[in-house]
Amino acid sequence: MTELSRREIILELMDKYPNHGALTIARAAYKQAPELFATVESARTSVRSILGLSGSAKRKESTDKSRFRTPRKPGELPKMPESISDPWEVFTIESRKLGVLSDVHVPYHDKTALAAAVQRLRVVGVDTVLLNGDIADFFAISRWEKDPRKRNFSREIESVREFLAYIRGQFPKAAIYFKEGNHEERWHKYLFNKAPELLGLDVTTFANLVNASEHGVEVIDQQRKIAVGGLTILHGHELPKGLTNPVNPARGAFLRTLDTVLIGHHHRTSEHTEQTMTGKTIATWSTGCLCELTPEYARINRWNHGAATVETDKGGEFRVHSFRVINGKTF
Repeated sequence: MTELSRREIILELMDKYPNHGALTIARAAYKQAPELFATVESARTSVRSILGLSGSAKRKESTDKSRFRTPRKPGELPKMPESISDPWEVFTIESRKLGVLSDVHVPYHDKTALAAAVQRLRVVGVDTVLLNGDIADFFAISRWEKDPRKRNFSREIESVREFLAYIRGQFPKAAIYFKEGNHEERWHKYLFNKAPELLGLDVTTFANLVNASEHGVEVIDQQRKIAVGGLTILHGHELPKGLTNPVNPARGAFLRTLDTVLIGHHHRTSEHTEQTMTGKTIATWSTGCLCELTPEYARINRWNHGAATVETDKGGEFRVHSFRVINGKTF
């Protein structure tokens, strides 16, 4: 594509959003035509160039910015600017028997606990498996200080691919969903900071990185809420930060959502129930993890192994069983 094509897109957006700044226009341009702009910053450079904000030479060449604004008739009130916000949509899973596995942290998983949890789901006869975030660890690209001897990102990716193949083998007929947690989001943040030129390419999406489609696994991104009947499922990192952290993670989820929800993220099995003044019962659950319990960065903690099943009827009523795994046995 030519520079003229970029200019036409930017001018069109300036006419559409006359009251927005250069950065907002750049974001809209990148979202509309990522194949023309390597990054948002690249699009912003083009916007600033057209506006005459990129040095004296460009400033002399640019025309009056007022020509990009739609003139109002005498007495006409200014219009509300267009919104370019994206809706936070709910992802709905249709399932009668759902298995939930969270915080596996491959390749730092506990093989005994993972095998026990998977066997429990097989005995229950789940028709759907939800991998509810932090299935991958992505230690090698984290922002935390790390042992350089353990930095092998290609091996981590291969381990996650092997894990998905394993899960598909254990549940050959089940629908499988993979919700991105904060550890999977390390991949996106790495691209933002280290390789923004690769953003938008199909080859760099998380789903393609772990070969999700090869195993019939659908990835759920953008921290979307998951609805299973009347139950909402989150990984847990989506909840507001800064509130007092209660002893019970499930109670913390209640205080942050005031709704019925199941979360992972905290590596602990817990349950909390409240009844409203009108008699409505609100229950929340948190699931244990399936990773090693004494990692180098947290030798002493309150974690436990666990997972969950959710049974739902046609009317949306549901029953949650957040179970523990102890010494290879489920309770």
